[in-house]
Amino acid sequence: MSKPILIVADAANTAGIEAVRRGFSKKLGRDFDFELVEDPKITGGFIAIVDGKVYDASFSTKLHDLSDALGEDDAESSDPAASSFQTVGSILRKRAATAAAGARVYDYGEVTSFSDGIAKIRGLTGAKYGELLDFDGGAVGITLDLDETGVGAAVIDGAVSTSSVVHPTGRVAEVPVGTELIGRVVDPLGRALDGAELKVRKTRPVEAKAPNIMQRAPVDTPLETGVLAIDSMIPIGRGQRELIIGDRQTGKTALAVSAILSQKDTGVLCVYCAIGQKQSTVAALARKLSDSGAMKYTVIVSASASTSAAMQYIAPYAACAIAEEFMYAGRDALIVYDDLSKHAQAYRTLSLLLRRPSGREAYPGDVFYLHSRLLERAARLAPELGGGSLTAIPIVETMAADVSAYIPTNVISITDGQIYLESELFSAGQRPAVNVGLSVSRVGRAAQSKAMKAVSGSLRLEVARYRDMAVFAQFGADIDSATAEMLRVGEALMELLKQSEQRMYSLSEQICLLLASSEGVFAKYPKREIREAVVRLLLFVRTNAPIVMRSIDGAGKLEDFDREDLVRCFSAFHAEEAKTADSRGGA
Repeated sequence: MSKPILIVADAANTAGIEAVRRGFSKKLGRDFDFELVEDPKITGGFIAIVDGKVYDASFSTKLHDLSDALGEDDAESSDPAASSFQTVGSILRKRAATAAAGARVYDYGEVTSFSDGIAKIRGLTGAKYGELLDFDGGAVGITLDLDETGVGAAVIDGAVSTSSVVHPTGRVAEVPVGTELIGRVVDPLGRALDGAELKVRKTRPVEAKAPNIMQRAPVDTPLETGVLAIDSMIPIGRGQRELIIGDRQTGKTALAVSAILSQKDTGVLCVYCAIGQKQSTVAALARKLSDSGAMKYTVIVSASASTSAAMQYIAPYAACAIAEEFMYAGRDALIVYDDLSKHAQAYRTLSLLLRRPSGREAYPGDVFYLHSRLLERAARLAPELGGGSLTAIPIVETMAADVSAYIPTNVISITDGQIYLESELFSAGQRPAVNVGLSVSRVGRAAQSKAMKAVSGSLRLEVARYRDMAVFAQFGADIDSATAEMLRVGEALMELLKQSEQRMYSLSEQICLLLASSEGVFAKYPKREIREAVVRLLLFVRTNAPIVMRSIDGAGKLEDFDREDLVRCFSAFHAEEAKTADSRGGA
């Protein structure tokens, strides 16, 4: 601990210096041996620097405060001929208040070392974990390590040099929030990255407590992604936490972006958080969302790979705070974390630089808490709290399909289910490459509309059965006619579940396709023609049964008479297809 310093106007005033020494000994309970510094500029009194705190009882500071206060009184007086007695009385009152306040105490620290974005600071004994720090030169940091002699801080933005003075701010990290952010690309500190000016009126702490059990409502309202394979077999509800997991280049981001695109005209506001992504990737995503009209209800929070580990560390918490503002305002919100693997790596980097003990895969022991306190903030609020919801879709990248690695198993245990994307299926052209056997939604059918429940009951079982039988069939084993028919129907079903990134299905279109599949409409086509038949069928149904489609989209139900109308429409479609085939054959 550094030697305490006492700054006085006259070092020869031994009686005054001894009085200050006795006062500090009585106040702090130990003897002091001050290093004396003479500075006539302080006029009188003293300035003491003890244990990282500055005790300013100098006359110069008090006179400055008195001058400011007196100036305020003069400014408040509207009468230029105000009584001199009033002025003298004001001076006496201000002087009395200043004297009663005693020495002004404020904390400070000094940077002893800085490397790789981590600053070791001597002093700041009153700093709190997660508190923002101001460095000389304009840099901003956040405290992540506390010990007896000082703190360890991660520098979020700016450059720091050794011996820089650090001042605590007394507040935790905050981010601007509100509807002003919709349509914008910002960094985790709320600064615009899209080149336009950004003005906001409100901020929220990036760290916040998750809603407790009594503040939550059941998850029973579907969040439709527009992806047939997801909405029919692995449904997501508003307020749910559904993980997307898989190897690199298996369509994880594409699936999450499809969920954002499908929220058009649903009233759901979206936040996309890019962690450690290339700036060109984020720019391409912003263009795609803008071209699709999705930026009208989306906020992008980006901490690119070129930013500091500290910036990547706070990025998902800042994005969550932005989305929480919508939830607590009674709105429905969707947030995508892309991805939490890079977030954990950034936190591991900070922890190792802070010399914290490492554990499995060199991650610190609190890496589970890192993500649990983030994902637990997703919820559907009770009606008395506005009934808003925050749905979280975190993304985790695996290596060589190892779902038993540390971070994947952690996040799987925190979330309400996972969508597993398999490299083999992706390479085989099955996109989205959803492995139905390893994917699950723990909310399940409670998050499905009644119409979807009516037509998708056995779909998951049929897909799993087909994949099991396809494994035996690929070895050329002899199969009976029933098995061959099941394989043919399964192949048609897998073709039906293929879907491009640009094509999102509405609820009525999904119901139409699944009902058509159960009625055997696509079994009449060769495998290579099914996707074209899907396009023609949807166009035919929208043209000939628009009322039925609007009814399904509006009510979310499939009434018996609607089902009968769709089945008749399928028959008419089959007849027209046969007529068209005959005309082509005749030609």
